[in-house]
Amino acid sequence: MRLFAVFLVCVAMTSLASAQAGLSTDEKALVAFVDAHNGEALTLLERVVNINSGTQNFAGVREVGKIFMQELDAIGFTSEWIDGTPFKRAGHLVATHAGTGPKILLIGHLDTVFEADSPFQKMTRGESNTAGGPGIIDMKGGDVIIVAALKALASTGALKNMNVTVVMTGDEEDSGEPLSAARAALVNAARGAAVAIGFEDGPGDPRTAVVARRGTTGWTLRVRGTPAHSSQIFRHDIGSGAIFEAARILNAFREKMAGEPHLTFNPGTILGGTAVEFDGVQARGTAFGKTNVIAEHVVVAGDLRTLSPEQLAKAKKTMQDIVATPVTHGSATLTFDEGYPPMAPTEGNRKLLAMYDQASRDVGAGPVAAVDPDRAGAADVSFVAGEVKMILDGVGLMGRDDHTVKETADLSTLPSQTKRAAILLHRLQSLK
Repeated sequence: MRLFAVFLVCVAMTSLASAQAGLSTDEKALVAFVDAHNGEALTLLERVVNINSGTQNFAGVREVGKIFMQELDAIGFTSEWIDGTPFKRAGHLVATHAGTGPKILLIGHLDTVFEADSPFQKMTRGESNTAGGPGIIDMKGGDVIIVAALKALASTGALKNMNVTVVMTGDEEDSGEPLSAARAALVNAARGAAVAIGFEDGPGDPRTAVVARRGTTGWTLRVRGTPAHSSQIFRHDIGSGAIFEAARILNAFREKMAGEPHLTFNPGTILGGTAVEFDGVQARGTAFGKTNVIAEHVVVAGDLRTLSPEQLAKAKKTMQDIVATPVTHGSATLTFDEGYPPMAPTEGNRKLLAMYDQASRDVGAGPVAAVDPDRAGAADVSFVAGEVKMILDGVGLMGRDDHTVKETADLSTLPSQTKRAAILLHRLQSLK
């Protein structure tokens, strides 16, 4: 039995050596550092998870930002806090490390969906190397991986000449307004960057990463009809009323656009009647009407998701053209909000994924493929798609059930994700 155990150890060591055959001496030192300091990364993870940083808890968001600021400044970064008052949020952390290498942008976020009154507040260890906690994978775990990978690079001296900017936004889960102001710091940081990497948890599978994300844009349809007694509906001088006209428009959306690859559009809220009050921020409202009165008002709020700017423009035009069709004895208007832009799949993104895939194989973490973009929701990294030619996302801490009180991290992926990130960042220094 003892000899068999020794045999298994030898096999494991041989497999590890084989997996790391593609690593340089400096890269092996990075891997060793990550393994040796994984306990410190876990401690940092627990510390930040245990601080509530729901988007509306401005003090909590700033406190988490301060912790990451201290961690980054300790390894040579210069950090600043971007005040969020102009866009009604806590603000963002921006940390820069000047160097001669290609500019690399690393993206995280400090806030979570769990506000101060949520019962889900602390990190708890589970079985099989798991842990639960608010925002543990979305995305405080990703933030910790950013810091841990940069610490590894600093330990070998590789960070010295690297040109890296870290942006951790404070309102990814509930963006400030106007959105252009809320994302100005991120877009400014992206200018001149050769590479951008987002450390969201993505689909929660370490065998995949994100090279494309669908953007999301909110829309609001408002229809007005001619009020009258219900017995007169459809009369040539009265028309169908607001509710029938809204239904006609929505059905035309479905008939014209349903089934197009990567395109979805969803009416999530509808209110109709004689009088309607709708709060677009809270996506709630009230309606009053009687069955014997033709409805005068309808409000419909929904979202539109597209994979490319071209698909977004086409979908908007199709919807506007439908709404522009005259409403019988009434009117209709359609408005769109700023939304999250799409991040289309590009050659540069695929090239970066190939580099990440090789780094993963070389550290023994296995291959990595692109996830279906229909499974990748909107994220901050999309805002830099117009500025950066090589983008990758979804390389943070893996787990399951984010945005729920069952949010759980697979802690075994903390060191492996950190190693893959560190090796990729090291190799990106050779980019021309």
